[in-house]
Amino acid sequence: MSFDLWVTLITLVGAVILFATEKLPVDIVALLAAAVLLITGVVTVEEGIAGFSNPAVIIVGCMFVLSSALQRTGALDALGRLLAKSGGSSPGMFCMLVMLCVVPVSAFVNNTAAVAVFLPLVIAAAAARKIPASRVLIPLSFASQFGGVCTLIGTSTNLLVNSIYEKSGLGSFSLFEFAPLGLLLTLAGGAYLVFFGGWLLPARRAEQLTDVYQLGEYVTELRVMEGSPLIGQRIGETPLSREHDITVLEIHRATHTILAAVGETVQVQDLLLVRARPDKLLAVTTGLKLEIEPEFKLRDETIRSKDVKLCETIVPPGSPFIGRTLAEIRFGQQTGVIALAVQRTGQVLREKLSSVRLRIGDALLLLGEQAGIDRVRAEDGLLVLNELEAPVRQRGKTLLALGVFILVVVLAALKILPILVGALAGVLVLIILRCVRPEQAYGAVDWRVLVMLAGILPLGIAMQKTGAAQTITDVVLRFAGRDDPMALLAAIYLVTAILTEFMSNTGAAVLIAPIAIATAHSIGLDPKPFLVAVTFAASTSFATPVGYQTNTMVYNAGGYRFSDFVRVGVPLNLLFWGLSVYFIPLFWPFVARP
Repeated sequence: MSFDLWVTLITLVGAVILFATEKLPVDIVALLAAAVLLITGVVTVEEGIAGFSNPAVIIVGCMFVLSSALQRTGALDALGRLLAKSGGSSPGMFCMLVMLCVVPVSAFVNNTAAVAVFLPLVIAAAAARKIPASRVLIPLSFASQFGGVCTLIGTSTNLLVNSIYEKSGLGSFSLFEFAPLGLLLTLAGGAYLVFFGGWLLPARRAEQLTDVYQLGEYVTELRVMEGSPLIGQRIGETPLSREHDITVLEIHRATHTILAAVGETVQVQDLLLVRARPDKLLAVTTGLKLEIEPEFKLRDETIRSKDVKLCETIVPPGSPFIGRTLAEIRFGQQTGVIALAVQRTGQVLREKLSSVRLRIGDALLLLGEQAGIDRVRAEDGLLVLNELEAPVRQRGKTLLALGVFILVVVLAALKILPILVGALAGVLVLIILRCVRPEQAYGAVDWRVLVMLAGILPLGIAMQKTGAAQTITDVVLRFAGRDDPMALLAAIYLVTAILTEFMSNTGAAVLIAPIAIATAHSIGLDPKPFLVAVTFAASTSFATPVGYQTNTMVYNAGGYRFSDFVRVGVPLNLLFWGLSVYFIPLFWPFVARP
């Protein structure tokens, strides 16, 4: 084998390992792979940076902005009101209603944006019907993926595979070409969740947030006794936080509650609600003349009051807080809200929260006055789940934003304008009409996704250029044989589906798409059905909470365990696999029609 082939194969294996283990962020892994290929001369400079001018990358960026405009102007709120007002209290009927609302939206709007809009609404509507959120949030995530495979612009993966197809000079997919198979799978997946969800989905009723975040041993009340050296000192100047790592959350004084701002002065008989490790509490009670309230029992109502609110938030994809700490973003100073705990994939973090680097899907329990909660809601960094007052929308711009979005889709569907041209024009019109401000447009784009897409594309180029894709194909054909296209189609779908459960779905698509094309060429067949298999397999990840960003978003919000996704998702993946392998050749024959 040539040097370039060895480098490409080693880079491929290394990228898969890093994607799967998450030792580095996916965008950094993609850039690292591109850098290796550039440094070793496997790809030229033009090929190495071609991803940044790739139409798929630019279209994905535009769709982030278009989706954000719909969200900001309240264009999706009507569906939210439908959820809130509709009848039917059975979990199956409500699950079906959620999917009917989400599927058409996610067919055109970025999946994570669709879930971000519906997540608080679904939680509120489920609570009103006394249905556990855990019965409907996995269907919410899965339904967004069902819708995403119905159109070319439904997910970034669809656009990326289409770009690889175009670059190969073999053709391209139309806007609604995936719709027949997408709708068929949507019906099958929806029926599966409605009829079998009652047995497979957990029914964990909403618990006290203080129990969910396991604050019982860490939050208590301390009475300030006569002669305490804390009397007359400002909260920020006391030795509680500076020397003993004890955070004062609230001051209960006479008939009212004060959120413990650092400038508030301690008075005798104040009741301090504090967060601290038990051993720290014992160390301060004697020296500072504080008394632990013996009858204290922590409940949500203990912390909540007329003036102080308790709320749960999550870190959505695209958040500027990802990878940063609360101290770095000056969260407390900017919002006046206190972070009590962070829940991450079943683990609860309560200590040194200011130094915890936030990740996608992290759930934060916050304490603050209503004005502070409103400031959190106004930011793009956190999605507030259980404070459901509607954020301020640009109501006057709703029809404009919706009209521009529909026009972009219609022009692309009728092939009057290429999707890229229409999407770019749509973004410019939205900015000119002030449906979205330039800084909001930049903020709406998840640059990590774009960098990852642009960075991973050179690896796909290298696989085709060096013959790595053909080498892997030859190995596959040696074991699977050349005589059964259905078996090869099934193998390509299955490998892609497995990879996308443990690594970036777009990364899996870029790695397998060149192999799919090489496989088709090797046996003299049209590559389109094999690329369709890659697209659907990579865009539908059900078996793990980390395989798709929408799964990560609902993981903590629904109180799920990893095993819940395995139990519900694996049969659904197998159902999609079987249906896709059977129907893909019917919609896209192995031998192209003349």
